Amino acid sequence: MLVSPLGRIGRALLAFALVVVIGTVGYIDLGFGILDALYQTVTTITTVGFREVHPLTGIGQLFTIMLILAGVGTALYMFGVLLEALIEGHLRHHMERRRMDRRISRMTGHIIICGWGRVGTASAQYLDSLGREIVVVDRDPERLRDLDHPTVIGDVTDDRILEAAGIAHAHALISALDTDADNVYVTLSSRALRPDLTIIARARNEGSMSKLLRAGANRVVNPQLIGGRRMGSFALQPHVAEFFDVVMHDESLDYRMEEIILSPTSPWAGSTLAQIGVQQASGALLLAIRTVAGQFIANPVPSLRVEPGTILIALGTPDELDAARHHVNP
Repeated sequence: MLVSPLGRIGRALLAFALVVVIGTVGYIDLGFGILDALYQTVTTITTVGFREVHPLTGIGQLFTIMLILAGVGTALYMFGVLLEALIEGHLRHHMERRRMDRRISRMTGHIIICGWGRVGTASAQYLDSLGREIVVVDRDPERLRDLDHPTVIGDVTDDRILEAAGIAHAHALISALDTDADNVYVTLSSRALRPDLTIIARARNEGSMSKLLRAGANRVVNPQLIGGRRMGSFALQPHVAEFFDVVMHDESLDYRMEEIILSPTSPWAGSTLAQIGVQQASGALLLAIRTVAGQFIANPVPSLRVEPGTILIALGTPDELDAARHHVNP
């Protein structure tokens, strides 16, 4: 069975420590004090060559000979394994992995992207443009090489990998694996670990969309289906389609569309849209609302009364949208 470089380092350190303990105990039995016994053991197995702390009897000399034969070999093996690990970069990689794990453990409200393919990459680029923190999970180390985002290498269908990615304190998870079966499994596992997590799953086939929803996904996206519909939109209404593309995905444009949830603690809960006055207070344009029952209402009338949990969909610059959020939920 192949042993990892870190496993070899652990074995070498354990063997060296065992020799030190045996040598120290042996010299204590020969009448040495604890510190003298430890000092004599270390100087002996490292071949420093200092004189004996105390004169040795015949038995002591035989014990020292055996300690030299066992200890010197063990020490040389340990130093060799450590040097090999340093030269090949295993220790550096291990330390970087530990730092990344600590970084992930401190993250909160981040997005987990499972699968670093074309869909996962595009999702990360968009989220990164909005300044959101991302953790990428993939089983192929080559795919994750030189990424700027924190990464976790492993099979995402393993709950331990999801926990290592910080699912306990994540905002959402995007499952963009190669097969629908894997996406269903990840969705089931993620929903079991975090019942309140927002899960967006990729479906390669339309028939899998209902399965992913039943598995617990909040939204299911079929890139081929969306791409085909978008191409049809450009054929019939190119300016409308381009406007939505630019507003939603063009990082160079100042305008954005965002959703603002009316919280239960908002002073505007139960007020009319005219009383809230989103546009007057912030400059952002209120395009639509989604009621607590899930109904979309485009261009809502000012007299419409909104309840906590209502989602306001607004269009504006980042500053205007920030002002709108603070106005709705001060």
